[in-house]
Amino acid sequence: MTPKPAAVAVQRALARPFPLSAVSFRKGPGSSKELAYITARDVMRRLDDSVGVDGWQDEYEYIGDRMICKLSVKIAGEWVTKCDGADDTNIEGAKGGISDAFKRAAVKFGVFRYAYHPGAFNGRNPAKWATPEGYDAIMNDQSEAEVVDFKKALG
Repeated sequence: MTPKPAAVAVQRALARPFPLSAVSFRKGPGSSKELAYITARDVMRRLDDSVGVDGWQDEYEYIGDRMICKLSVKIAGEWVTKCDGADDTNIEGAKGGISDAFKRAAVKFGVFRYAYHPGAFNGRNPAKWATPEGYDAIMNDQSEAEVVDFKKALG
């Protein structure tokens, strides 16, 4: 099934990399390597900018000791819900668990998912494709190629 153009536009907007100024780094488990992260407020801003303040909503509930976020996004007129959970954090307790669950649910919509790719960052330096400018160039090239293919198909 071919996605609706409006859905493709939302998907691209949600998946667009964040400027490096919005990305923070912390040591990973066992201090192996640094991990990139963004804040829950960055995710809220991305959702607002991509689908509008009335185009998303979240709900929370505990299942066992895990906080579960149900994140719903209106895409092409349809509500789509994805869920994920997190434990309370050592630093911020329940508040940290809420933020982590929210961010994890947003990843399922493509928000900051690129950061999980092993080639996204070399230390604190993003790969070209993991920058807003690099991503935009790739998306523009892809769109131009689709137009060329469409014109060829028309004869």
